[in-house]
Amino acid sequence: MLSTNLRNTCFGALIGVAMTAIPAVAETTNLKALGQPGATGLIQKNLEGPFFAEFAERTGLDIAVSFQTLDQTGIKGAEELRILKSGLFDIISLRNQQVSRDEPILLGLDLVGQNPTFEEGRKTIKAFSPAVDARLQAQFNTKLLGLWPFGPQVLFCNHPIESLKDVSGLKVRTYDQNLANFIETLGGTPVPIGFADVHQSLARGVVDCAITGPSSANSAAWPEVTTHVLPVAFQVAIQGYGMNLDAWNKFSAEDQGKIQAAFDAHIDDIWEYSEELFDDSMRCNVGETPCELNKPYNLVNVPVSDEDIATVQGAVKDLSFPAWKAICDEKNPTCSSSWLETVGPRFGMKP
Repeated sequence: MLSTNLRNTCFGALIGVAMTAIPAVAETTNLKALGQPGATGLIQKNLEGPFFAEFAERTGLDIAVSFQTLDQTGIKGAEELRILKSGLFDIISLRNQQVSRDEPILLGLDLVGQNPTFEEGRKTIKAFSPAVDARLQAQFNTKLLGLWPFGPQVLFCNHPIESLKDVSGLKVRTYDQNLANFIETLGGTPVPIGFADVHQSLARGVVDCAITGPSSANSAAWPEVTTHVLPVAFQVAIQGYGMNLDAWNKFSAEDQGKIQAAFDAHIDDIWEYSEELFDDSMRCNVGETPCELNKPYNLVNVPVSDEDIATVQGAVKDLSFPAWKAICDEKNPTCSSSWLETVGPRFGMKP
């Protein structure tokens, strides 16, 4: 008979052989993601939600994403960078206008008059996003995964208007300080109101006008409580995806590449869809056809004059940049100089 020690040695060896024969099982990585509010419309519903639901398939990685929209959580948009820095969520669909209160460099992506078209918005992002990414990493432990637009932001009113001049004396819902400053120069009173509360505010006369994208307005039924739309583009409402750096750095360089590639493809889809939504919703809101993606309404489509366009686009040099420069440089001394070096040449502006 084998001695006790020998039996134990043989048994241990057999266990060792058996263990080496069992393949290692990779653990699923769990990520928490926070999306845009559901009320913002079809981009969130048709692209963002499905993207996170299919995240493992899109990346080719064993990642399970727990996804919630902002309005499901009770979290305020202005808190998103702080929450991302804390690690409460791993990925957040950033509402740049709201979080700019914590980090004003984000406003430099979309100053009033800077991006009158989708094409101009792409130019801005290509030029300025590296500076934004570096700042977010340094200050908020956040990796910028990409930027995308809701689309040109236009004016809806429950008060007859014929041009931008008619904003004088009216109360106008705005969503960032740069836009609020611009409305003040027109003689209007800017009123900061969260998107979800705008419909009721228009209906009750808390505000006379409000600014957003045509598709978001359509999804939120603003045309039910407004009568006129002036489709001059103030901004293109650039948003972003940020990821907590600690979560990002847990992945290998190869897997980071797969995650970034998935976001790049998703963001390209949003750019294309945003343009489709803008064109369709502009027709739908004023009762024109084809109207395929949005609900038909019958707003008065106010013609955009050359003077209106010049007023908005001239704001970059005269108002938007100077006002933003003062705020941003106070927190970050290189803020405006980095904008002037990268974006400024398009507007004949130099450091």
